Amino acid sequence: MIVGSAPNFPYGTMDDIEALSDIAVEYDVPLHVDACLGGFIAAFMTAAGHDMPLFDFRLPGVSSISADTHKYGYAPKGTSVIVYRKHQYRHHQYTVSTEWPGGVYGSPTVNGSRAGGLIAACWATMMFVGRARYVQMTDEIITTARYIEAEVRKIEGLFIFGKPATTVVAFGSQRFDIFKLADELHKKGWSLNTLQFPSGIHIAVTHAHTQSGVADRFIADLQSAAKICLKEGSEPVQGKMAIYGVAQSIPDRSLVSDITKHFIDSMYYLPKPEDSDE
Repeated sequence: MIVGSAPNFPYGTMDDIEALSDIAVEYDVPLHVDACLGGFIAAFMTAAGHDMPLFDFRLPGVSSISADTHKYGYAPKGTSVIVYRKHQYRHHQYTVSTEWPGGVYGSPTVNGSRAGGLIAACWATMMFVGRARYVQMTDEIITTARYIEAEVRKIEGLFIFGKPATTVVAFGSQRFDIFKLADELHKKGWSLNTLQFPSGIHIAVTHAHTQSGVADRFIADLQSAAKICLKEGSEPVQGKMAIYGVAQSIPDRSLVSDITKHFIDSMYYLPKPEDSDE
């Protein structure tokens, strides 16, 4: 199987799905398009008047597409969809146990029970929003994302990673520690995603950013934070943001994995009587 992103989450760039489709057809292998982040934006961009390369079943090599309804579909968290070109592909997602003492067991996904309420809420949300509103919000979001991208390109000390395909604008710096910039923005109330390999941060533009004055305030705060970082130069970042730089500098990635597991273990910790204060 070949997998392509439309777009990827960290840097917001998009694979050449058309070229991957040609390869998939030539070698007769399935091509899955991961559109989990931007699927419900990319699907409406053309209708909203914005350019979007082909990434769907109009390309003969595309066999399946995944898209998260809980992102730009505005449905509850925990819902997502996957669609297939051929119904027989769907059989590979089923779990079927024919020898279980409790009888023949079949599930459309993995074993286990799950509530149907989220599915109903997802359907209701999509029916309520409707195609016309999806197109309208896509236009508003993409217009805002392109404005932010253009303004970020003007800021001294910053560069944009590649060409943003949909809503994610990722940027880095060769003049200062980009995680220091993330820390400065956090002080101003902006919580951006930190990236590694290479180091960067990104903003995923949502409909909240399209409200009057929000994008301009972000750009003004970003300009101010960048000036502070330029003034301090290569001085390393302090505090929790330093973790990101340290983590990616450790060559043995198993150590990073072990530390992460121990952190998760801490969330399962139950206090013991001897832990209480005297």
